[in-house]
Amino acid sequence: MRELRVEADAEKLHEVVAFVEEQLEEMGCPMKTQMQVHIAVEEIFVNIASYAYNPGKGEALIRMDTARGDGGIVLELMFMDSGKPFDPLAKEDPDMTLAADETKIGGLGIFMTKQCMDEVRYEYRDGMNILYLKKKF
Repeated sequence: MRELRVEADAEKLHEVVAFVEEQLEEMGCPMKTQMQVHIAVEEIFVNIASYAYNPGKGEALIRMDTARGDGGIVLELMFMDSGKPFDPLAKEDPDMTLAADETKIGGLGIFMTKQCMDEVRYEYRDGMNILYLKKKF
């Protein structure tokens, strides 16, 4: 398992993306899967940077692991922060049938993450928000 501890600041997004993409490339991850993971990583980290510690700053911890299974490789990502407790999965998915001016603001990023990944789950444990993402390839 590899991990990256970084200040929860949107300006650090490039470090987070580079950390994940470097490992995906080492594993020979298909480009389509890399792009899906990139979308999820960007959405989750920017949300942590924007909302977890407002006002103030804190850290985010990103852990990445892979396992080989019968169907290929399973990528597991874990985003952790000690900011305000917040379950992004508790919010209802946006209604994609509505016109853009009729939709409520917010929730599109986590919706896209759920569409890109095979599994997304949240827990709050020991003062930490923990968001788990899984992707098979």
